Amino acid sequence: MRGRILQLMTEELDDAVAVFDAVRPRLMGIAYRMLGSHAEAEDLVQEVWLRWQAADRSAVQSPVAYLSTAVTRLAINASQSARARRETYIGPWLPEPVDTSADPYLGAERGEALSFAVLLVLERLSPTERAAYILREAFDYPYDELAAMLQSTEPAVRQLVSRARKRIRAERRTEVSGAQQKTLLTAFIAAARAGDVSVLEELLAKDAISYSDGGGAARASKFPVVGRLHVAKYHRAFHQHFWIGVEVEFGTANGRAVAMLRRDGEVFAVCTVTASDEGIDEVLWQMNPAKLTTVA
Repeated sequence: MRGRILQLMTEELDDAVAVFDAVRPRLMGIAYRMLGSHAEAEDLVQEVWLRWQAADRSAVQSPVAYLSTAVTRLAINASQSARARRETYIGPWLPEPVDTSADPYLGAERGEALSFAVLLVLERLSPTERAAYILREAFDYPYDELAAMLQSTEPAVRQLVSRARKRIRAERRTEVSGAQQKTLLTAFIAAARAGDVSVLEELLAKDAISYSDGGGAARASKFPVVGRLHVAKYHRAFHQHFWIGVEVEFGTANGRAVAMLRRDGEVFAVCTVTASDEGIDEVLWQMNPAKLTTVA
């Protein structure tokens, strides 16, 4: 009898694991888009797993809805506390780059809300607006399900999504194709390495901005550098010592080309650009060691 009970418990746990593993890529996709951090997203998904283990699963009609709701609400709470932490963050905060082509746990179902350009705008939305936009645009949840997940009404969540769309359209230009972005990034890295101000100016949009995220753990500018000429001169100013012994490898993160910079075999920086028809709008330097583990 005791053996039979243990067998049933084991089978029930195996079923719980199988269900959770099937939904896990979606949970990672939601959590990462909400937080911009792969490590924090993994922590949230682990918390959802613990809740799923303890839940009365026989009463759950839709495991996908249950688990998606759980991770969304946890992510909203985590976003609120993360915003407070980022007010004391040393220097600009940038999302953690993730290799979306190789990471089976991110498992993006749709590419929306994964690019750095969109993630940066999402940071400026309220956590609830961000959740509504991500669930609708990246995962195509119907509005009635969104209302249940966000404990709101259908008209209210429609308004949240609409507001988020307008904000994103207003704050970012139409991005160039992936091939064009890679071409611009490659040219930018070459010009920055050479310290060629004239070429850098040709590549940059008039109102270009350079952000460097060192998180207080790596030497990086604590303030954004704004304007075509300032950005060009900034990259020339440190080119002679910065690039000594550096190997550059181009890869993909968040659906876009990135340059991974190695010194002595270790990745110490990841650089990418967001670009429109006006040129490179943003240069993004991720140099915080804690945010390089996924791509490294």
